[in-house]
Formats: sequence, C-alpha cells, structure tokens
Amino acid sequence: MSATIATVRRVLFAVNALIALALLAAFALFYWIFYRALPPTSGTVATLVNQDVEVSRDNLGTPHISAKSLDDALFAQGYVIAGDRLWQMDTLRRLAGGELAEIIGQAALETDRDSRRLRLRRIAEAIYVELSPEEKAFFSAYARGVNAYIESHRGRYGFEFTVLNYDPRPWSVVDSILVGLQMFRTLTNDWKDKLVKDQMLRAGEPDKVNQLFGIRSGFEILPGGDSHPGSNAWAVSGKHTASGKAVLSNDMHLEFSIPGVWHMVHLQAPGMNVAGVELPGFPGVIVGHNDRIAWGMTNLGFDVQELYKERIDLRTGQYLFKDHIEQARQEREVILVKGGNPVETLTWVTRHGPVFDTEHGVVMTLKWTAAEPGLFHNVFLDVDRASNWTEFLAAVSRFGGPGQNLVYADVDGNIGYHASGKLPIRRNYMGDMPADGWTGENEWDGYIPFEELPQAYNPSSGYLVTANQNPFPENFPYHVGGTFASPYRSSQILNMLKASGDKIEPSDSLRIQKDVYSGFQKFIARQIAAAYDSRGAKDPLMSGAVNMLRTWDGQTDKDRPEPFLTMLAFQYIRKAIAERAAPGSGAVYDVQLSSAIVERILKTRPAGWFSDYNEMLLRCLADAVAEGQRIQGKDPARWKWGKSNYLDLRHPIGSRLPLIGDFFSVGIIPMSGSPTTVKQTKGKLGPSERMDLSVGDWDQSLLNIPVGESGHVASYHYKDEWNAYYSGNSFPMQFRKIDAKTVLRLTPAR
Repeated sequence: MSATIATVRRVLFAVNALIALALLAAFALFYWIFYRALPPTSGTVATLVNQDVEVSRDNLGTPHISAKSLDDALFAQGYVIAGDRLWQMDTLRRLAGGELAEIIGQAALETDRDSRRLRLRRIAEAIYVELSPEEKAFFSAYARGVNAYIESHRGRYGFEFTVLNYDPRPWSVVDSILVGLQMFRTLTNDWKDKLVKDQMLRAGEPDKVNQLFGIRSGFEILPGGDSHPGSNAWAVSGKHTASGKAVLSNDMHLEFSIPGVWHMVHLQAPGMNVAGVELPGFPGVIVGHNDRIAWGMTNLGFDVQELYKERIDLRTGQYLFKDHIEQARQEREVILVKGGNPVETLTWVTRHGPVFDTEHGVVMTLKWTAAEPGLFHNVFLDVDRASNWTEFLAAVSRFGGPGQNLVYADVDGNIGYHASGKLPIRRNYMGDMPADGWTGENEWDGYIPFEELPQAYNPSSGYLVTANQNPFPENFPYHVGGTFASPYRSSQILNMLKASGDKIEPSDSLRIQKDVYSGFQKFIARQIAAAYDSRGAKDPLMSGAVNMLRTWDGQTDKDRPEPFLTMLAFQYIRKAIAERAAPGSGAVYDVQLSSAIVERILKTRPAGWFSDYNEMLLRCLADAVAEGQRIQGKDPARWKWGKSNYLDLRHPIGSRLPLIGDFFSVGIIPMSGSPTTVKQTKGKLGPSERMDLSVGDWDQSLLNIPVGESGHVASYHYKDEWNAYYSGNSFPMQFRKIDAKTVLRLTPAR
C-alpha cells in the first residue's frame, strides 16, 4: 500500500512539475513576445531631443507631451505614437505604397496592385519635393522621433512583427505623406458610382437613371437656414448652452479596426497647447481644441475624381487626344511577395492620369486631385496654433483635400462653418458618366475659390449642424457633383438640439451622438402598412408583420425585429426601382443618397415607374419576410436587428493565433443604429471617435475612441475604452488639470 501511495505521489509531483514548467514557459513566452514590446511610460530616456520633454499619461494612457520647442514636441509625438502603434503605422504606409504582399504574401497582391495603379508612393515622393522648408522640418522632426523609437527597441516592436518575421524599416517624411494620402483615398471613391451609373445608362432609360443619381434629396437644410449640412459635427452658440459658452461635437464615421483609426494626444510647446485625436503616422492634432478654439471635420463628398475614356493602344502607349496623337509613359514597378516570386506591374500614365480600368473594351484613366501638383499641405499644425476665426480660415484655405466640412467655435462665443479642399471647376460639363478624354469633356479649369465655398458665421439660429449631405445651394455658380448623404441625420440632430432647450451640455451632445431613431425606416414601415391596408385580402403572417410596422416608433434597437424587416424591405424596394430604370442593375445600385431618392419616389409616385406602387411595396414586403425567415426563423416577432447588424471586430493577425486569438479581439457584437441614424452603423462602419467640447471650460469636455490607445495586447489600454464606447458613455478630456498616472522624461543624449 505504501509503495502504491509513493508511486501516486511521484506521478502527481511529476504532473505538477510539468504543469508548473508549462506555466513558467507560457509566462516567459508572454513576457518575451508581448510584455517586452510595451513602450516605456515612466523613468528617463536619453534620446535626440534638444531639451527635456515630459510625457505624462492619464488613466486612459493618453500622452500629454510638454516640450520647450515645437521641434521637440513633434519629435516626442513621433516617439510616443511609434511606441503605441508602430505596426499600425507600418501597415498604413505599406497599404498606401503597395507593399503589403512583402510581409503577408500572395493574399495581399491584388491590394498592392490597386495601390501601385494609383501611384500613391510616386505621388508622395513628388509632394515631398514640393513641400516648403518649414513643412519639411515639421515632418522631419516627427520622423526622427519615430526612428529614435525604432532604433532603441530593436527586437521589441510587437508580436505582429514577431509572427510575420520582419523588422520595420526607418520612417521617412514620404511615409507620413503616404498615411495622409491613404486617408484621402479612403474618403474619395467617386469613380465607383460613376462606373455603376455608366453601366445603368447603357442598359436603361437615361431619364430614370439620372434621377437615381441625383446630388440632392430636395429637402436638405441649406446654408442660411437653421443648420449647415456635413457629417456628424455641430456647433451650438452660448445662448443655447448651460455654460453660456459654445459646445462643439464631432464623431467621424469610418471603419472600425483594432487598433482604432485615431489616437488621443495632447501637445504643449511655445505657441501651441492642443488636444484631440491624431492620425498615427501623421504629425499634429487633426480634430480637437487648443486654448482658444475648437474644431471638427467631416467628409464633404464633393467629386474630386474624373474617369476619362481614352483611345489608347495598350501595347504602344499611343492615344488620341483632341485629334492628335500623344504618347503615354509607362511605369514599371516590382511587388515583392513573401514566399513567392516578385511580380512586375506595368502602368501607362496619360496627361489625365494612370490607366485605371477597362470596361467593355474601353480604356479608362483616372484624374484625382490628390495627384495634382502643389495641393498637398499639412495645414493641421497651423490649425493647432490658430487663435481665432481669421487664423483658422487662413490655415484651412490651403487644405488640398479630401474635401471636408469644418465646424468651429471659440472662447469669444463665435461659431462657424466652412467647406474646404481644392474642388475642381469642370469645363463643358457633360454629365456624371465617364468623360471622353479625346473630346475635352469634363476638363478642369482650376479650383473653386475658397471664399466662394459654402460657409456660415454666427447664424442667428445659434446652430450649425453637419451630416454628410449636400451643402451647396441650388444656384451655386459652379457644377456640383459627389457622393452626398441623405439628410436624415442632420435633421434629427437639429431636432434633438432644439428639443434640448437652452441648457445644452457636452453630455447632451453625447446623448444625441448615440441616437438610433431612423425617420427613413419609419417612413418605409408606414408606406408598407398603408399599402397593406389598401388591399382587401389579409394573410395572417403578413398581418402580424404589418402590425409591428404600423406601431413601430422608428428606434433601430439591436433587439427589435422592425429595423431588420424594414431594412430588408428597403433593399427590395431599391432593387425594384433600379431594375425599372435599368433592367439587370438592381444588385449594383447602392449610392449614399439612395434612401432619400427612394423616399421621394414613394412620396410623389411619378407616372412611368410602376403601374401600381402598392402592389410593388407588398411584393417587396413578401420577399423581405421570406428572406428574413430564411435568416432568422419563421416568426418575424422573434427576429433581432442585431443578428444582422453586427460588428465583427477582430485583430487582423492576433485573432488568427490558436488558443489565444480571442484575447486580441472584441468579437462579434450586435449593433443598434443604421445607415440613416445619427449613430450611423453599417457593417464595419461607425463612429470612429466621439468628441464633445465645452469651449473655454475645456476640462468639462468628453472624448472617447472605440477600443483603446495602445496597439499592444499586453497593455491595459489595449481595449479599455470599448465597454464605455459600446454603452454610449465617455471620459473627461483632461487639458488644464492632468491627473498623471505615469511620467516619462525624454532628455538630450550626451
């Protein structure tokens, strides 16, 4: 018996020892791969600053950088962001430059080909040559900071570099320009809608197709009224606020990612004290506030791209332009592919731009303001140091793009709005379809003067509200085109601001930012209910679905069935309308303004579209119910919007690791909201930050990013903001009173 017990004890000891060794090995591996990669946040680091710089981090890990010169502040900004987000920065420059396949392999080859075809690195290199000495100096200080971090942390960059088995190359000014161009690219994809429209025009009735690609809904709130259109940003004057000072809010809608698009930062140097969010890889604060002014920005959507149909011989590069032969130049590039052979790309470049696509044997070239000489400037450092409306406008008047709506407020009680960006003046405009390069259609004659762009300053109403829709008046003297949004969000924001009375605070703005009422989907619900009531025969299943829609309040809550049903019905209605305009085009028609265009058609019910609109609506309802049953079961009352409207938020590399992949990701999350709600959600699209500023009383301001400051999974700040973001809460934005949790000092290297 004793021998048996001794044997059991030896086995248990061996098992426990193996478990202990395994845990020890796991901890050692975690330390070596993940923990060692965390950047220093306390103590002293000797580096390439000219004078001491202090980096204090608050409870969210936000760096508050205090320097004795602007050069040192930008150096420290580069150093700190490299510590938090180096892999994100590296992938952004590789995505723009067409170099992802070098670290990922064959899966990224087509993405790289697209970037090479756009010539983004070549454009960035040309921009660098044209930068003023001052701009080069600012970019260079930032790049030196990034490189100081890279040099001092060799072998400790982060698990992504370890898993993919590569080291980052040094950062350059061109890389920062590439990051800016990638954002430009994200916000300007006009060419896609132009190809769809061209396809529909070939297949359908031009008059109907043109109606489906309008640039306004007919019920926008135009300049001079109570609000100014744009994209979820607003300023409210002191006569409507609790403090008697202005409130400014901004939530920019972009794709979710881990780490997120933005990084919170606070920069202090002589002549500058600014806080807000930065774009990793690009110096300065993009939106935020300084001691005197606050600003937000949202995408304007103005058309800054042109597709030209060119008569070009793709073998020789010769093409006909205005009755004479010209020679395109050919650019050869090599894409390095991890685990494979290098791939050569050949691109013909004409006077308009690169050969971008071929549709039905027609060669198309792309002209884009981002590639135009002299248009790219980093105006944000001037904005960061502006102290009034005049200085603010002087800075943003040089902004090349992408076109933005800018809202403004200052401590003197002023609020303002101005459209910005270099917006082309089109000569001999012949329509939105791709132009004929050899006839001179749609050539550009410079850019609309900044002073003539839509603007407002201290409107009598005390409100300036923007939400992506068309801000240009119908009598605007220049041609207006672009991808503008429907006006549902701006109308709802303005209505909620007015309903809030004259005691508005940042918390009221936060409440508005998370609003999920859809006036459009409620309109669809009422249209379907009225169509059903007009018919005699009743179907029990349809009656139950219609009864839900008849009483629904328009709230697109994730646990409700009505948003799911109305969205399915809208998709079928939109498809039916598109098919009527151009048979076979129902699946491709999905422009931003489509919801407002569908509403206008259903309200006015013009002749020539449908002989019986009610019959069309009921057919679409039946199709929507049948599809909903296939997806979520037979009983519509048990459906949930969040099962369809969900966010799958995963780290692109970490989520693929066995056993521990879930630690890197937020997961699959049901979302409230829709494309037509203030809290705009659609797939991976949603608010990329929520900023609510109490102008002058800065420490009462709120700021929240979706995930967290750090890109390192071992950091407490990797996803510490998600729960607050998802539940609609926020955090105080520390500015004058900083509760420092850690302090890092950068000192001059001797």
